[in-house]
Amino acid sequence: MNILVLNGSPRPGGNTAAMVEAFVEGASENGHNITVVPVCQRKIAGCLACEYCHTKGEGKCVQQDDMQEIYPILEEAEMIVLASPVYYHSFTGQLQCAVNRIYALDKPKNLKKAALILSSGSDHVYSGAIYEYQNSFLNYLNLEDMGIYSAFGKQNISEEKLNELREFGRSLK
Repeated sequence: MNILVLNGSPRPGGNTAAMVEAFVEGASENGHNITVVPVCQRKIAGCLACEYCHTKGEGKCVQQDDMQEIYPILEEAEMIVLASPVYYHSFTGQLQCAVNRIYALDKPKNLKKAALILSSGSDHVYSGAIYEYQNSFLNYLNLEDMGIYSAFGKQNISEEKLNELREFGRSLK
């Protein structure tokens, strides 16, 4: 299965990156093709709401930035994983820009499954990110929910949490 992970953490070696790495380890064992895009290290602007993609652009965004490299991967992906630290009850701004730009494709043709990985410093702060995931991805894109994995504080890089994410990756068919 082709899996696209959009990692929204601005810290390359942080908690979210460790959780993503554990997931990738497990999923790789089953031969899945996984592409991790660290969106904070890419130049991705927010959607301009110009509607070029749905009028003259025929599914192509007018903005020529690093999102252009992600679109072909997204079109081939059968599963998308959103990974983000939780900042003020939602995704990082950088991940939100990438999520909003998926609008140009409307509904990626092969995408069937989604999962969410969230990291935070404290518990009970996930509601905004979960709402966005459930409504913008699962409901609108009609995707199968493969799970929501969250950790806070010392759980973030605990061996127990990382093993849970490895096992999740291994479990994918």
